[in-house]
Parts: sequence; C-alpha cells; structure tokens
Amino acid sequence: MAPVPAFAPRILPGIDDHNRGFWTGGADGKLHLARCEPCRRYVHPPRSNCSDCGEPLAFAAVSGDATLYSYTVAHQQFHPDVPTPFVIALVEIAEQPGLRLVTNLVDCDVDSLTCGMALRVRFEEHGEAFVPVFAPA
Repeated sequence: MAPVPAFAPRILPGIDDHNRGFWTGGADGKLHLARCEPCRRYVHPPRSNCSDCGEPLAFAAVSGDATLYSYTVAHQQFHPDVPTPFVIALVEIAEQPGLRLVTNLVDCDVDSLTCGMALRVRFEEHGEAFVPVFAPA
C-alpha cells in the first residue's frame, strides 16, 4: 500500500475573530486551542464564549500530542488535485480526554494505522492559515 502523501491541496476555512488563534497559531509550531480559564477546559471548535459559564475564551498552546480515536481512508479520488489514499481522522487531544479534532493523517502507511496509536501535530502552511495535520509519533 502506498504511503499517505505529506501534503494535499486544501479548501481553506474562512478566518474570523473566533477562530483566528486556531488557524494562525501554528505559525509558532504549536497547536492552539480555545480555552476557558474559569472552567479549566479547552473548547473546539472555537467560539467566542464558554457554553458552560459564558466567559470569553482565549487561545492557549497545547502539547500537540494526540491519540487516534477513529479514521477512514479514502481510496476513491474525489478531487483531481488530492492524491489517494487520503486519511480523514478523529484525534483525541492529550490535554483533555474527550476533546477531539477532525483532521488528516500524513506521512503514514494506511495499513499500519490503529485506533489508540500516538500521534503528533504538524502544520501545512497555506498563506496565513497553518492547517493542523497529524502523523505517527
């Protein structure tokens, strides 16, 4: 089986005041997530206020370590610029059990993927956006 390519073209998000820290934070090589300090919890996707206490959220860097929670491998090419296989994954962030991000896995052999495996964040730079993707740790 062919390894997953390290880079694929992206449909980029609209960056606004609520998500800017997430999409541009990778410029420093770290994953930044919205955090509620009073509740001591991270929130994703980012928004302006905590849904529990209503306090404003601020972005904070996390380790970038994650666990593969679930994944699917696309073998059918859905866009001419996106090579296959293409791995879409749900990863659980190390700092907060239950906090999961939808992302892509890169630099891995799809036959070696297993739920529970350790992952590490990487970033694809696209203008001002630094898209977080994950690879085996």
